[in-house]
Amino acid sequence: MTRLLGKTALITGSARGIGRAFAEAYLQNGARVALADIDYERCQETAEALGDQAIALHLDVSDPASVLLAVDRTIAAFGQIDVLVNNAAVFSAAPIVEITPEEYDRVFDINVKGPLFTLQAVASHMISAGIKGKIINMASQAGRRGEPLVAVYCASKAAVISLTQSAGLDLITHGINVNAIAPGVVDGEHWDEVDALFAKYEGKPRGQKKAEVGASVPFGRMATAQDLTGMAVFLASSEADYIVAQTYNVDGGNWMS
Repeated sequence: MTRLLGKTALITGSARGIGRAFAEAYLQNGARVALADIDYERCQETAEALGDQAIALHLDVSDPASVLLAVDRTIAAFGQIDVLVNNAAVFSAAPIVEITPEEYDRVFDINVKGPLFTLQAVASHMISAGIKGKIINMASQAGRRGEPLVAVYCASKAAVISLTQSAGLDLITHGINVNAIAPGVVDGEHWDEVDALFAKYEGKPRGQKKAEVGASVPFGRMATAQDLTGMAVFLASSEADYIVAQTYNVDGGNWMS
Protein backbone atom coordinates (compact mmCIF):
# COMPACT_ATOMS: atom_id res chain seq x y z
CA MET A 1 0.00 0.00 0.00
CA THR A 2 1.25 3.50 -0.80
CA ARG A 3 -1.22 5.90 0.80
CA LEU A 4 1.67 7.69 2.54
CA LEU A 5 4.36 7.22 -0.09
CA GLY A 6 7.15 9.77 0.27
CA LYS A 7 5.85 11.14 3.58
CA THR A 8 7.85 11.42 6.79
CA ALA A 9 6.12 10.87 10.12
CA LEU A 10 7.32 11.70 13.61
CA ILE A 11 5.57 9.57 16.24
CA THR A 12 6.06 10.25 19.94
CA GLY A 13 5.88 7.44 22.47
CA SER A 14 6.54 4.90 19.75
CA ALA A 15 8.94 2.39 21.30
CA ARG A 16 6.00 0.08 22.03
CA GLY A 17 2.23 -0.27 22.01
CA ILE A 18 0.04 2.07 19.97
CA GLY A 19 2.93 4.21 18.78
CA ARG A 20 4.82 1.20 17.45
CA ALA A 21 1.69 -0.12 15.73
CA PHE A 22 1.23 3.24 14.02
CA ALA A 23 4.86 3.22 12.90
CA GLU A 24 4.44 -0.24 11.40
CA ALA A 25 1.28 0.81 9.56
CA TYR A 26 2.88 3.99 8.23
CA LEU A 27 5.92 2.09 6.97
CA GLN A 28 3.63 -0.41 5.25
CA ASN A 29 1.98 2.54 3.50
CA GLY A 30 5.22 3.93 2.14
CA ALA A 31 6.22 6.46 4.80
CA ARG A 32 9.51 6.99 6.56
CA VAL A 33 9.18 7.12 10.32
CA ALA A 34 11.04 8.78 13.18
CA LEU A 35 10.25 6.89 16.36
CA ALA A 36 10.70 9.06 19.43
CA ASP A 37 10.52 7.89 23.02
CA ILE A 38 11.92 8.61 26.46
CA ASP A 39 12.98 4.93 26.56
CA TYR A 40 15.69 5.38 23.95
CA GLU A 41 17.15 1.89 24.25
CA ARG A 42 13.83 0.24 23.50
CA CYS A 43 13.14 2.80 20.79
CA GLN A 44 16.39 1.80 19.09
CA GLU A 45 15.41 -1.87 19.26
CA THR A 46 12.05 -1.07 17.71
CA ALA A 47 13.55 1.03 14.92
CA GLU A 48 16.07 -1.69 14.09
CA ALA A 49 13.26 -4.26 13.93
CA LEU A 50 11.23 -2.06 11.58
CA GLY A 51 13.97 -1.56 8.99
CA ASP A 52 16.03 1.13 7.33
CA GLN A 53 13.15 3.55 6.80
CA ALA A 54 12.80 3.99 10.58
CA ILE A 55 15.08 5.90 12.95
CA ALA A 56 15.10 6.15 16.74
CA LEU A 57 15.22 9.40 18.69
CA HIS A 58 15.37 10.14 22.39
CA LEU A 59 12.47 12.42 23.34
CA ASP A 60 11.15 13.76 26.62
CA VAL A 61 7.97 15.54 25.54
CA SER A 62 7.79 17.46 28.83
CA ASP A 63 11.06 19.23 27.90
CA PRO A 64 10.66 21.76 25.05
CA ALA A 65 14.40 21.62 24.35
CA SER A 66 14.18 17.86 23.85
CA VAL A 67 11.21 18.38 21.53
CA LEU A 68 13.10 20.88 19.36
CA LEU A 69 16.11 18.56 19.16
CA ALA A 70 13.95 15.61 18.07
CA VAL A 71 12.27 17.73 15.40
CA ASP A 72 15.64 18.97 14.12
CA ARG A 73 17.05 15.44 14.00
CA THR A 74 14.03 14.16 12.09
CA ILE A 75 14.43 16.92 9.52
CA ALA A 76 18.18 16.25 9.29
CA ALA A 77 17.53 12.56 8.64
CA PHE A 78 14.58 12.78 6.25
CA GLY A 79 14.47 16.37 5.00
CA GLN A 80 11.05 17.30 6.37
CA ILE A 81 8.12 16.24 8.56
CA ASP A 82 4.76 15.67 6.89
CA VAL A 83 2.93 13.92 9.71
CA LEU A 84 3.10 14.25 13.50
CA VAL A 85 1.44 11.82 15.88
CA ASN A 86 1.32 13.06 19.48
CA ASN A 87 1.05 9.67 21.17
CA ALA A 88 3.26 9.88 24.28
CA ALA A 89 1.20 9.93 27.46
CA VAL A 90 1.00 8.64 31.03
CA PHE A 91 -1.89 7.34 33.10
CA SER A 92 -2.79 8.31 36.65
CA ALA A 93 -5.43 7.23 39.14
CA ALA A 94 -6.28 8.30 42.69
CA PRO A 95 -9.27 9.47 44.71
CA ILE A 96 -9.81 13.23 44.57
CA VAL A 97 -8.64 13.66 48.17
CA GLU A 98 -5.32 11.91 47.41
CA ILE A 99 -4.30 13.77 44.23
CA THR A 100 -0.97 15.55 44.72
CA PRO A 101 0.36 18.64 42.96
CA GLU A 102 3.36 16.58 41.86
CA GLU A 103 1.19 13.96 40.14
CA TYR A 104 -0.96 16.66 38.53
CA ASP A 105 2.17 18.35 37.15
CA ARG A 106 3.60 15.05 35.88
CA VAL A 107 0.45 14.12 33.97
CA PHE A 108 -0.19 17.56 32.50
CA ASP A 109 3.47 18.06 31.58
CA ILE A 110 3.43 14.89 29.48
CA ASN A 111 -0.19 14.66 28.32
CA VAL A 112 -0.91 18.34 27.58
CA LYS A 113 2.25 20.44 27.57
CA GLY A 114 4.00 17.74 25.53
CA PRO A 115 1.49 17.62 22.67
CA LEU A 116 1.12 21.42 22.62
CA PHE A 117 4.80 22.23 22.24
CA THR A 118 5.55 19.27 19.98
CA LEU A 119 2.67 20.40 17.77
CA GLN A 120 4.00 23.94 17.88
CA ALA A 121 7.52 22.91 16.85
CA VAL A 122 6.35 20.69 13.99
CA ALA A 123 3.74 23.19 12.78
CA SER A 124 6.39 25.92 12.70
CA HIS A 125 8.54 23.69 10.47
CA MET A 126 5.58 22.86 8.23
CA ILE A 127 4.65 26.51 7.83
CA SER A 128 8.19 27.64 7.03
CA ALA A 129 8.65 24.77 4.55
CA GLY A 130 5.22 25.22 2.94
CA ILE A 131 4.14 21.69 3.90
CA LYS A 132 0.44 20.88 3.95
CA GLY A 133 0.88 18.51 6.84
CA LYS A 134 -1.17 16.34 9.14
CA ILE A 135 -1.08 16.41 12.94
CA ILE A 136 -2.81 13.68 14.93
CA ASN A 137 -3.28 13.94 18.68
CA MET A 138 -4.11 10.92 20.81
CA ALA A 139 -7.06 11.73 23.05
CA SER A 140 -9.18 9.13 24.89
CA GLN A 141 -12.72 8.22 25.79
CA ALA A 142 -11.58 9.49 29.22
CA GLY A 143 -11.52 12.97 27.70
CA ARG A 144 -15.21 12.70 26.86
CA ARG A 145 -16.38 12.23 30.45
CA GLY A 146 -15.21 12.22 34.03
CA GLU A 147 -14.53 8.88 35.67
CA PRO A 148 -14.13 7.93 39.33
CA LEU A 149 -10.47 7.78 40.43
CA VAL A 150 -9.23 9.18 37.11
CA ALA A 151 -9.79 12.93 37.47
CA VAL A 152 -6.34 14.13 36.43
CA TYR A 153 -6.01 11.78 33.46
CA CYS A 154 -9.54 12.56 32.26
CA ALA A 155 -8.89 16.29 32.55
CA SER A 156 -5.64 15.97 30.59
CA LYS A 157 -7.34 14.11 27.74
CA ALA A 158 -10.23 16.60 27.69
CA ALA A 159 -7.54 19.25 27.26
CA VAL A 160 -6.13 17.32 24.29
CA ILE A 161 -9.55 17.36 22.62
CA SER A 162 -9.85 21.10 23.20
CA LEU A 163 -6.28 21.68 21.96
CA THR A 164 -7.11 19.72 18.81
CA GLN A 165 -10.07 21.99 18.13
CA SER A 166 -8.16 25.24 18.72
CA ALA A 167 -5.02 24.18 16.85
CA GLY A 168 -7.11 22.72 14.05
CA LEU A 169 -8.96 25.99 13.46
CA ASP A 170 -5.72 27.97 13.64
CA LEU A 171 -3.45 25.80 11.52
CA ILE A 172 -5.87 24.97 8.72
CA THR A 173 -5.23 28.53 7.53
CA HIS A 174 -1.75 27.20 6.66
CA GLY A 175 -3.12 24.02 5.09
CA ILE A 176 -2.25 21.90 8.14
CA ASN A 177 -4.94 19.50 9.35
CA VAL A 178 -5.10 18.81 13.09
CA ASN A 179 -7.35 16.00 14.27
CA ALA A 180 -7.41 13.43 17.07
CA ILE A 181 -8.18 9.82 17.84
CA ALA A 182 -10.02 8.89 21.04
CA PRO A 183 -9.46 5.20 21.82
CA GLY A 184 -11.39 3.35 24.45
CA VAL A 185 -9.67 0.62 26.45
CA VAL A 186 -6.62 -0.71 24.59
CA ASP A 187 -4.87 -3.87 25.70
CA GLY A 188 -1.10 -3.75 26.12
CA GLU A 189 1.73 -3.48 28.60
CA HIS A 190 0.38 -0.24 30.06
CA TRP A 191 -2.68 -2.08 31.33
CA ASP A 192 -0.52 -3.82 33.94
CA GLU A 193 -0.06 -0.40 35.55
CA VAL A 194 -3.69 0.61 35.08
CA ASP A 195 -4.96 -2.68 36.50
CA ALA A 196 -2.64 -2.37 39.50
CA LEU A 197 -3.95 1.09 40.33
CA PHE A 198 -7.57 -0.05 40.20
CA ALA A 199 -6.71 -3.11 42.27
CA LYS A 200 -5.23 -0.77 44.88
CA TYR A 201 -8.12 1.67 45.06
CA GLU A 202 -11.06 -0.66 44.39
CA GLY A 203 -9.79 -3.63 46.37
CA LYS A 204 -10.00 -5.99 43.41
CA PRO A 205 -7.67 -8.89 42.55
CA ARG A 206 -5.14 -8.23 39.82
CA GLY A 207 -6.73 -8.83 36.43
CA GLN A 208 -10.33 -8.35 37.52
CA LYS A 209 -10.62 -4.71 36.41
CA LYS A 210 -9.14 -5.54 33.02
CA ALA A 211 -11.62 -8.38 32.56
CA GLU A 212 -14.52 -6.13 33.59
CA VAL A 213 -13.69 -3.29 31.24
CA GLY A 214 -13.11 -5.67 28.34
CA ALA A 215 -16.49 -7.30 28.91
CA SER A 216 -18.22 -3.91 29.06
CA VAL A 217 -17.17 -2.87 25.55
CA PRO A 218 -20.14 -3.23 23.16
CA PHE A 219 -17.84 -4.82 20.56
CA GLY A 220 -17.13 -7.55 23.09
CA ARG A 221 -13.44 -7.06 23.85
CA MET A 222 -10.72 -4.52 24.53
CA ALA A 223 -9.04 -2.97 21.51
CA THR A 224 -5.64 -3.94 20.25
CA ALA A 225 -3.20 -1.30 19.03
CA GLN A 226 -3.80 -2.59 15.50
CA ASP A 227 -7.51 -1.70 15.78
CA LEU A 228 -6.46 1.97 15.76
CA THR A 229 -4.10 1.94 12.80
CA GLY A 230 -6.76 2.33 10.10
CA MET A 231 -7.84 5.69 11.51
CA ALA A 232 -4.23 6.75 12.00
CA VAL A 233 -3.37 6.04 8.36
CA PHE A 234 -6.56 7.69 7.11
CA LEU A 235 -6.01 10.93 9.08
CA ALA A 236 -2.40 11.10 7.85
CA SER A 237 -3.42 10.67 4.21
CA SER A 238 -4.77 13.01 1.55
CA GLU A 239 -8.17 11.36 2.03
CA ALA A 240 -8.53 13.45 5.21
CA ASP A 241 -7.70 16.81 3.61
CA TYR A 242 -11.15 18.27 4.33
CA ILE A 243 -11.30 17.05 7.95
CA VAL A 244 -10.43 19.72 10.49
CA ALA A 245 -10.40 19.85 14.31
CA GLN A 246 -12.24 16.56 14.83
CA THR A 247 -11.77 13.83 17.43
CA TYR A 248 -12.72 10.36 16.24
CA ASN A 249 -13.85 7.65 18.64
CA VAL A 250 -12.25 4.28 17.90
CA ASP A 251 -13.52 2.44 20.94
CA GLY A 252 -15.73 -0.49 20.02
CA GLY A 253 -18.89 1.49 20.75
CA ASN A 254 -18.04 2.74 24.25
CA TRP A 255 -18.87 6.35 23.45
CA MET A 256 -21.33 7.70 20.89
CA SER A 257 -21.14 11.25 19.57
